[in-house]
Amino acid sequence: MWGGDIQNTISESTEHSHQSINTSVNSLTESTLCIFHHTTNQGKGAALRTGITHASGDIVIIQDADLEYDPNEYPKLLAPFEKGVADVVFGSRFASGDSHRVLYFWHRMGNGLLTLLSNMMTNLNLTDMETCYKVFKREIIQSITIEENRFGFEPEITAKIAKLKGIRIYEVGISYYGRTYEEGKKIGIKDGFRALWAIVKYRFKA
Repeated sequence: MWGGDIQNTISESTEHSHQSINTSVNSLTESTLCIFHHTTNQGKGAALRTGITHASGDIVIIQDADLEYDPNEYPKLLAPFEKGVADVVFGSRFASGDSHRVLYFWHRMGNGLLTLLSNMMTNLNLTDMETCYKVFKREIIQSITIEENRFGFEPEITAKIAKLKGIRIYEVGISYYGRTYEEGKKIGIKDGFRALWAIVKYRFKA
């Protein structure tokens, strides 16, 4: 997770002992990189919860470490903020003519179904709710309590963003370089069912 132009914040999980967090700070040419390390792998949502809490820049960009999404496209994601028209930007794998790797048919169908159900609950018209690339004004994302520890983060944050009054949400087309399970892809059918539950849960939860 990258936090704006003043401080870059990365939160990651590894499989060791319990939940203590170690911090190391490295000086870069234009910013400070702070690495917050979970000694126990708690999942994507837990890592983002830690990183977002410590972010201090103006804009927060979520970046998965597997690089299925291209950091060179940050300027494209930031453009609506620079124009002053957006509070939140979703990077869509399905709303562009950019390149994407051809992979699993049923993953695409499942993604479409989850996006459709999420849109029905939130009254948004997103094309890719499950995208990694979600970009926020820092004060907005830090005002939201993240409860999900794994991939349920995606429908949770979408539902909670949709409830904010006057929020301006944009989608930007992005490229996608997906991985196979042999290459290390982690998300599975259990995460899909959790996402379904999260879509319903956070629609009605105050």
